[in-house]
Formats: sequence, C-alpha cells, structure tokens
Amino acid sequence: MGEGVLKRYARYLPLTPDTPALSIGEGETPLVRSHHLAGELGIDDLYFKLEGCNPTASFKDRGMVVAVAKALEGGYTTILCASTGNTSASAAAYGAAAGIETVVLVPRGNVAEGKLSQAVAYGARVITLRGNFDAALAIARELAEARSVCLVNSVNPHRIEGQKTAAFEIVDVLGDAPDLLFIPVGNAGNITAYWKGFREYRDVGNAARLPRMMGFQAEGAAPIVEGRAIEDPQTIASAIRIGNPANWAGALAARDESEGDIGMVSDAEILEAYKLMARTEGIFCEAASAASVAGLIKHVRGGADVTGRTIVCVITGNGLKDPGLVQEIADRAPEEAPANVEAVARLLGEPVSGTSGGGGKRS
Repeated sequence: MGEGVLKRYARYLPLTPDTPALSIGEGETPLVRSHHLAGELGIDDLYFKLEGCNPTASFKDRGMVVAVAKALEGGYTTILCASTGNTSASAAAYGAAAGIETVVLVPRGNVAEGKLSQAVAYGARVITLRGNFDAALAIARELAEARSVCLVNSVNPHRIEGQKTAAFEIVDVLGDAPDLLFIPVGNAGNITAYWKGFREYRDVGNAARLPRMMGFQAEGAAPIVEGRAIEDPQTIASAIRIGNPANWAGALAARDESEGDIGMVSDAEILEAYKLMARTEGIFCEAASAASVAGLIKHVRGGADVTGRTIVCVITGNGLKDPGLVQEIADRAPEEAPANVEAVARLLGEPVSGTSGGGGKRS
C-alpha cells in the first residue's frame, strides 16, 4: 500500500532509468459498493471510484506525478499550469515534493476557496487572470512554448499516462472491466485516459472486455454535446466549467470506440446527485464529481435497461474542495442551545428528565 503510481504500474508507463521515483502516495483509491442508490435505480452492481482519496483529494495526482517526474528527468526547474482549482493544487503539491517552482494561472472568481488554498499552502506562485479557464490555458500553452517551463495540464501526454492507471485499478479489483463507466467531462483528459487504460489492459490480457464510456458535461458548459466551443461556460460545478476542452478529440474517440455517450446534466441534477451521495451513501464529493452520478440517474430514468450490469461512477474529488457550496444549499442551518441536557432534549423533542447537569445515559 502507498507505493505510488510510478512503482505499481511502471511497466505500463513511459519511464526510463533516469525517471525519478517520485510519489506522495497517489493511487490505490477505494472502489466502494453502493449501499442505497443501486437499489433505488435497480442496479445489481454499482461502485464508486473514490479519487478524492488521493493526496490532494482529486484524481489529478495520478497524472501529475508522471508529468512532474518526467519534467525533472527533462531538466526543468519550473512547472506551469492553468487551472480551475484541482490541477493547481496537484501541481503545487508535486512541485513542492520535487523541489521545483510551480506557477499556476487561475481564472479570477472561478476557483473554489478550498482548492486555491491548497496551491497557496504548497508554496505555488498563483496568478489570477481576468478571464476564464480557456483563456488561462491558451496563455499557459504560449508561455510553455516560448520559455523553459514545463506545462503540466492534460495536454501534456504524461498526464494522460498517469490518469489511465485508475482504469487498471478498477479491473484489478473487479477482475474485469465494468459494463459501463460514468465519468464527468470538463477538459476531457480523464475520459481520454480511462479509455486508454481499459484498452491497454484488455490488449495485454488483463481484461476480457471494454466498458461503454458514459461522459457527462454540465448543461451550461457542454461544448462537446453542443458541438461548438462555449465562450462563457456557466455551471455550479467549477471543475468542469470549461468551454473548449483540450482533449475534445480524445473524448469523442472514447465515446465512439466504446459505443458510449457524452451527455449533459443540469445544475439541479448535479446538486440532487451531490446531496444523494452524501446523504444516502455517506460520500461527500465535489459538485463536478456528482455529474457522473447525475448522468447515471438520468440514464436510468430515461428508460435504460441496467439489469445485470456492473457499473462504476468515477468520483473525481472530495467535497471539502468547495466547502462554500454546502452552506449555499443546506436544507437547515446548524442549531444552537445552552450547554445542558434539558435544552438539547427540547430541541430533539425528547422528554426532559429534570436533571440540570451533563448526566444521563451514555450510548
């Protein structure tokens, strides 16, 4: 346990004897069986891949460890990325572990506080831009071409190589690929990587089949679904608020080759899934992660037959990435009472015993 992606899957990665053995414990995230949602949807085998259990609490760490290790191998002393939050957190963490400078470009006002605080804590140089993610990525790409910095966004092929290892892990646990894989789609690097991973594992005999890839974008940021770039993407799910995905072609290939689909879900559907995951499964995911579950719910409610199917939803990040969202959608505020049993009992509608201290039965 905790050996890291580079060591565990070395034979499937573009490593050389000169690639540093970098790791902060990424990978080996849980594949958790559904407790309640599966029954409600009539699914026999439903699992959640909890990528929020990676070191910086998102799936980005799998690809970042490969990208940064290869940057070190190439002699770079600075890495650069554009980010809606998770990439910046991951780049900053691995940059710190590698002892190199990290520069992150983020769209002003469009990054969750939890994610931005990570980048700051890890010591990255953070530059906020008056523009959206797509503008930030365009600037980052131009800077990387003209200067001696290594771009570590998912346009860097080493990111895709690392992220594909999540597909390996799913097969390692289940014994084969699932029938369907539901996954959020923002910049589209992850759906591209998972498809690559499943195909590679099948090609070497580790899996007998391939899954249908079911990607979901947010309704206000669904360029692939609409077939055009979105100039001003809008969604509550900030991690997939992207109007012109860098891995657009890879997402289309994953969809078409797997006979899958790329659809869209509304913010209301995302928030419904977000709440369901926390309140029925005990899994607190970030809003973008809930897009995969929202997509599954929409798929089943639309009449799809899932009888006998094994299904995996990728939960890309932890809900603590965006704690402010919880306050915005809370059904009830925390309650306050004096520090005595009677007051708390009254709030709970329980009989008041008449004691005035902190006594009573222990449970």
